[in-house]
Amino acid sequence: MKNILIASTSTLHGGDYLDYLLTELQLHFKDCKTILFIPYARPSGISHEEYTDKVAKAFAKINKKVKGIHEFEDAKTAVQNAEGIFTGGGNTFLLVSQLYKAKIIDILAETVKKGTPYLGTSAGSNICGLTMQTTNDMPIVYPPSFQTLGLIPFNLNPHFLDADEQSKHMGETRETRIKEYHAFNSVPVLGLREGSWLQVKGDSIVLKGSLSASLFRQNQQPEELGSGTDLNFIK
Repeated sequence: MKNILIASTSTLHGGDYLDYLLTELQLHFKDCKTILFIPYARPSGISHEEYTDKVAKAFAKINKKVKGIHEFEDAKTAVQNAEGIFTGGGNTFLLVSQLYKAKIIDILAETVKKGTPYLGTSAGSNICGLTMQTTNDMPIVYPPSFQTLGLIPFNLNPHFLDADEQSKHMGETRETRIKEYHAFNSVPVLGLREGSWLQVKGDSIVLKGSLSASLFRQNQQPEELGSGTDLNFIK
């Protein structure tokens, strides 16, 4: 049975890394002594070692150890034997490229679908959808495919921002970008605001946190979904 937390972000404004989720993570990883961390997304270009150290300090607050996947000789075996798995944020193009390069994208999907507890934040959440095509990130590298883990039957847009009517910024809004995606693709997209996450238990997908999420479908008006909504109807 799938056991997944899919969070829009790792850090809320003014807070420490993962702090707002620690209570949830204590329950989510309650049967895990060690978490396998996948640092491939490398936010701001930091090294795998720096990223893993940052994550280890956060998980130490709930008495969990962390080991980076780069510390193992065989990445496939590391994923298959993991007690729990966390894929952090950063650049989704880089993350997906590295998962394919290590030949673990299918192994990771299979392992999580079998019930290994998984946490994703930002880029690590993007890959839970059917494809990574609704990421906000720059294409700094070219992955062999946009297809991702398919742990949920729709795509995500983490860090979703509502249009600011008072802003003088003339660039595209997130809603505009998602409309551009839907000009060529029919897969629904959930705009996940900061501080929100999805809790996946088996076939149940429930929106958590205090905020609503925006559901975008091809050729339809966006729909606001309140916290506590079971999203299993989205296909």
